[in-house]
Amino acid sequence: MKKILLLASAALLVFAVSCGNQGKKKDAPAVPEYTVVEAPQVDLSAFPVDDEGYVVLFDGSSTNGWRGYGKDILPSRWTIDDGALKFTGTGSGEAQTGEGGDIIFAHSFKNFTLELEWKVSKGGNSGIFYLAKEVTTKDENGAERYEPIYISAPEYQVLDNANHPDALLGVDGNRQSASLYDMIPAVPQNQNPFGEWNKAKILVYKGTVVHFQNDEKVLEYHLWTPQWTDMLQASKFSEKDWPLAFELLNNCGGEAHEGYIGMQDHGDDVWYRNIRIKLMD
Repeated sequence: MKKILLLASAALLVFAVSCGNQGKKKDAPAVPEYTVVEAPQVDLSAFPVDDEGYVVLFDGSSTNGWRGYGKDILPSRWTIDDGALKFTGTGSGEAQTGEGGDIIFAHSFKNFTLELEWKVSKGGNSGIFYLAKEVTTKDENGAERYEPIYISAPEYQVLDNANHPDALLGVDGNRQSASLYDMIPAVPQNQNPFGEWNKAKILVYKGTVVHFQNDEKVLEYHLWTPQWTDMLQASKFSEKDWPLAFELLNNCGGEAHEGYIGMQDHGDDVWYRNIRIKLMD
């Protein structure tokens, strides 16, 4: 396991965030008290820029810049395998064990185009997160705990559509690969099968988000709009079912919308490679 290069000390700084009342109902459930964790970030200038102007976040030979969500090291189940960043699954779903867990690249991004390739094992499940924040709450004994990454981040679904049951759940295929998880299906659904590489591209610019799969545009949506609020209310992240997720996904951060890129430990083998990002003003 490797320590990542930080701009400051590894100690985490925290601050409380209040996200306002956009889209809330008068009888809405109370949102638990939470904290958004602000940690030291990697120096992006230390990473190479390719001929197309993309910053290379993973070049197949080093895990510099990557760490576990809520951790300061990369969990040991994430390794380099033949030029790819591989998660070796436990076979037991979202175990989130000490050796596993979701990972993030330790730098916040706002407007960007992210490109990478991924493949999964048979029946595999994972996800690509963007605009993620590290969020903590306290349990009944007052002990601080990290909420899951997907409570604050939209998810580009990574899935073996043919063999994982999640492909049949949700609405109209909105849990299949490249979909905005549990909200918008990827159309056309042009996934390559398990064991083969798929190309993902995610464009985020001032609230407009576009997903691409294997060089085809498969969906577009607009964050922090009434339509976005309606989609959240119709999903598993609704205000009634999950008020904290609704709060964070709906409008957390005001005008300074930015966050981490993350990859999910869902308990299955998954590989990512050629991870690069182009920044936009």
